[in-house]
Amino acid sequence: MTTQAANTTAGVADQATPLLTVNNIEVIYDHVILVLKGVPLVVPDGGIVALLGANGAGKTTTLKAISNLLHAERGEVTKGSIEAMGERIDRLSPNELVRRGIIQVMEGRHCFEHLTVEENLLTGGYTRRDGRAAIAESLEKVYHYFPRLRERRTSQAGYTSGGEQQMTAIGRALMANPKMILLDEPSMGLAPQLVEEIFEIVSDLNKKEKVSFLLAEHNTMVALRFAEYGYILENGRVVMDGDAASLRENEDVKEFYLGLASDGRKSFRDVKHYRRRKRWL
Repeated sequence: MTTQAANTTAGVADQATPLLTVNNIEVIYDHVILVLKGVPLVVPDGGIVALLGANGAGKTTTLKAISNLLHAERGEVTKGSIEAMGERIDRLSPNELVRRGIIQVMEGRHCFEHLTVEENLLTGGYTRRDGRAAIAESLEKVYHYFPRLRERRTSQAGYTSGGEQQMTAIGRALMANPKMILLDEPSMGLAPQLVEEIFEIVSDLNKKEKVSFLLAEHNTMVALRFAEYGYILENGRVVMDGDAASLRENEDVKEFYLGLASDGRKSFRDVKHYRRRKRWL
């Protein structure tokens, strides 16, 4: 495997024009702090790609660079470029990206707590211009994939569970008719059963609605079961990438990210100094 942009592009998909191409971007905060140090990645049309790594590796910054939300946090892309369907998008405003079908679901869900679940969902269709009937059809589609939200449609979002708020956030993104959803830490703070349920729905949306997903996720084991391809970030760099099946079987990934090794499960005491032994550092 390699982290070179050209080889990565060839490895993800054989198609001429991927849905999303990130060309070795660098991101700096406050004109001083270098967070991303040349990140390349590709999301094929209709694919699920996982962006993996520990907290602070640069996953959220990568998603915000794509959705152009960095300026709100005094960050900027200083090198490289970002393209969607062959057109450069890193100079567009966030609302222009939404109209092009690139939607980010933020880490921590960020529902409007004082609004009902259904009112939250309807805010996702704010930029649409195809009429009330089309929006109502999209709302029914959201309730089809998230039947729990139909039951809670009149409940104030702030009083729903963490899982229901995550479903609301994803459903709100669906209301904008997305081509791709940037999903940031969907498993954060949720019980394992709910994590499985949400990832199953993501898989259904990908297969049935042809929505592409870029998942930023620290839960490597779950993400690699549902994604087709994965990138592992560490300290703002892609240190490893490949198809999900090969990453799951990679001994380094097993040991450093899953807590497993060929001689069995590792304890925290065994792996806490793993940086000394990583071959890519």
